[in-house]
Amino acid sequence: MMVNRITKILGIEKPIIQGPLFWLTNAKLVAAVSNAGGLGVLGAAAGQYKPTGNTAITVDNMRKEIVATKKLTDKPFGLSLMFDDDPSKDRHAQPMIDLMVEENVPVAVVYANHYIPKWFDLLKEKGIKIVYRPATPTKAVVKDAVDHGVDVIVATGFDEGGTVPSNVIGTFSIVPYIVDVVDGQVPVMAAGGIADERGVRAAFDLGAEGIFAGTAFLATDEAPMAENIKEQLVKLDAEDEVMFKAESKYYRSIPGTLPAKLVKMSEEGKSNEEVWRAADHYKGMQRGMVEGDLDNGYASFGMGMSFIKKIEPVKTVVDRLAKGIPTK
Repeated sequence: MMVNRITKILGIEKPIIQGPLFWLTNAKLVAAVSNAGGLGVLGAAAGQYKPTGNTAITVDNMRKEIVATKKLTDKPFGLSLMFDDDPSKDRHAQPMIDLMVEENVPVAVVYANHYIPKWFDLLKEKGIKIVYRPATPTKAVVKDAVDHGVDVIVATGFDEGGTVPSNVIGTFSIVPYIVDVVDGQVPVMAAGGIADERGVRAAFDLGAEGIFAGTAFLATDEAPMAENIKEQLVKLDAEDEVMFKAESKYYRSIPGTLPAKLVKMSEEGKSNEEVWRAADHYKGMQRGMVEGDLDNGYASFGMGMSFIKKIEPVKTVVDRLAKGIPTK
């Protein structure tokens, strides 16, 4: 058991959080991470593969996934919350926070462009711990969040998969920068391209007190990702991924028919909006990663994919990452 500020705040054994990967999370994956000593996190669409268009149904589906997770673990786990810049447009925020209270989910992993008082203050009022991962970790955004009492900050570098930060700053440059910005007020977790103990060790040497990992948990027995994409993940390296511009800035993908088309559009100077529309937004990522269809979808991984060479149980991944954490 490794004790530091993050393990104390979150009530976990190892300062490792599994990133909330939308539909690539479910009760099985999340419980496995928590049982291994980290913090599993149900993504915003955990266990759900078709949009409902109805807030009540969406919340009910998430409740079912929470209940299923509780049947598999008695350890803490979290729920992902994604906040719109305009609280009046956020249909899901209040019902999801109410759900967390009703089901005693102790940690919210929040993804937002900036501190939004209405929701952050409500989480604090309800006694829910806030792990805040700014979409782009800037000095102003981080200082504002820390000054208003978030519990943990996640410093995400350009090395991550999925929706990357707008600023092209690598993980091992952004982590010490954000550590300096918070100046010890709250612990900082490192995110982006960390998939083995070497990356963990480097992050801690730069001042991080925990690891926030996504890609590392996708090549696992428990991850609900398409088997053919898992096979590609362990076969390919980071240099095999292609990159295209889209909203808000950039996306990576392993090769495929649609990714090649998106790269070509980007190189031809098509707008980010046009490319994003051709990608079919996040639905394209779902087709690629959940359905395994790279003709009509794309599959995005962080730079740490180079260090993933086999499909393993979640516990093996957590234990390997933990080897890089200093014990003193």
